[in-house]
Amino acid sequence: MSIIAKIEKEQSKTTLPDFRAGDTLKVHTRVVEGDKERIQIFQGIVIGRKGSGLNQAFTVRKISYGEGVERVFPLHTPKISKIEVIRQGKVRRARLHYLRSRKGKSAILVKELAD
Repeated sequence: MSIIAKIEKEQSKTTLPDFRAGDTLKVHTRVVEGDKERIQIFQGIVIGRKGSGLNQAFTVRKISYGEGVERVFPLHTPKISKIEVIRQGKVRRARLHYLRSRKGKSAILVKELAD
């Protein structure tokens, strides 16, 4: 095993839930303000994943006060304390950029995956 592979194995997280585009997530992030640290939750729909290995990232979109807000999270960063899957969506695309042009409730509606 090469040195880079060993370092990547140490840095990667092992307890990550399975999620994909269309799923609604709660991402618990650590926020440092001065000398205090707190957890802030960002809840929204996953509109895409990209990268591989340690460079993997995912984009979450939510509607806040009528404005669309997107945030890109690196998957293996220590700033993320927990990822919760709220509901699984049924979509036929890997990237959901078409949600950007929608307004109101249709901007957050994705069919729910039947178990």
